[in-house]
Amino acid sequence: MRRPTPDPVGPGQESVWDYPRPPRLERVRARVTIEFAAVTIVDTDDVVRVLETSHPPVYYLPASAFVPGALVPAAGSSFCEFKGAAEYFDVVRGAAVDQRAAWGYPDPSPGYEELVGRVAVYAGGMDRCTVDGEVVVPQPGGFYGGWVTSNLAGPFKGVPGSMGW
Repeated sequence: MRRPTPDPVGPGQESVWDYPRPPRLERVRARVTIEFAAVTIVDTDDVVRVLETSHPPVYYLPASAFVPGALVPAAGSSFCEFKGAAEYFDVVRGAAVDQRAAWGYPDPSPGYEELVGRVAVYAGGMDRCTVDGEVVVPQPGGFYGGWVTSNLAGPFKGVPGSMGW
């Protein structure tokens, strides 16, 4: 499949088509919050994002920044050709559970060591996820975990027909 035509980049935007492959880690000055079951389960400015061609950034937050009990180890794993083996977590608050809604890399591949002790969360099952106060939109398609904000230009992998990008 041919690479799609990138969307025009507006003032203050970055194109996901300028992101590298293999992906790059980047510490950012941003405040990230996640609300689940009507409670803020994380509020941190200790943020690392992963940037990969055609994907909105995936935000990795310290597992220790989540309220106690919010992350419960879940069954299963997956493998990223770049970052290595991922483990999964259910996001839990009281009786509310979003299964396998978060993941991390306990022993990542070389070059991704900064992900140790960090967790990313699928925005789709949360009440609200924000980056510097802006409510994010989940990456299209439900498979990938990127967060779309207004400073991004796509198109984004995950839309129908993007499997071969």
